[in-house]
Amino acid sequence: MAMHKTGTREEWRAARLELLEAEKELTRRGDELARRRQALPWVRIEKVYRFDTDEGSATLAELFRGRSQLLVYHFMFGPDYKAGCPSCSAIADGFNGFAVHLAHHDVMLWAVSRAPIEKLQAYKRRLGWTFPWASAHDGDFNFDFNASITETQQREGGTEYNYRTRPPRREPPAGTPTRADTHAAMSGVDLPTYVREAPGMSAFALEDGIVYHTYSAYARGLDGLWGMYQWLDRAPRGRNENGPWWRRRDEYER
Repeated sequence: MAMHKTGTREEWRAARLELLEAEKELTRRGDELARRRQALPWVRIEKVYRFDTDEGSATLAELFRGRSQLLVYHFMFGPDYKAGCPSCSAIADGFNGFAVHLAHHDVMLWAVSRAPIEKLQAYKRRLGWTFPWASAHDGDFNFDFNASITETQQREGGTEYNYRTRPPRREPPAGTPTRADTHAAMSGVDLPTYVREAPGMSAFALEDGIVYHTYSAYARGLDGLWGMYQWLDRAPRGRNENGPWWRRRDEYER
């Protein structure tokens, strides 16, 4: 028995045309936001960052691989994690296909994590990923771009995430496990270790040999990168969530 209201085709079309106007307005607003992102001032990167890659050590400038633009996804995979964050993994499942298109449009896409390169390589093999993934294991990159904090910073607070100051971490009251609890367990670490990493993306430009930081987004600012959510938002029941339902794509059969 249908639990949603039903109607005639004519009623559906009238409601759909009304919704279409709202969708068009959202599209226009999205276009304007994109222009505003691109109009942000560029900030010159003075620090030299080094990464471990499949081809060896590389600087931030070398991650561009001949392109003038670089997009970095800050993938939650800390040094102590046994596996990558399930949410980041769901986002990254879409990278293989469009990384190729971006690379042919003057844009390199990389994932960057603090886990050692050997862990990242093994996880890529497990999930069949081919997009570039670099380790910032021994560097400041993830810390400087607000995607990682130290245990001391976590305890004392005062660091920034999503352009807001984080308070000192307090133990949550006992109760029903949260999404973070579930995903920490799925990543093989306790909750405090898990949340010392955070998701984000950062954009960079390379001009006349100089690297500039142009944009970063975090938390719900990453919603548009979740391919599955873009589809669910168009499904009859939407996201329809009641707790963490997704798994790594090789775990559903288990």
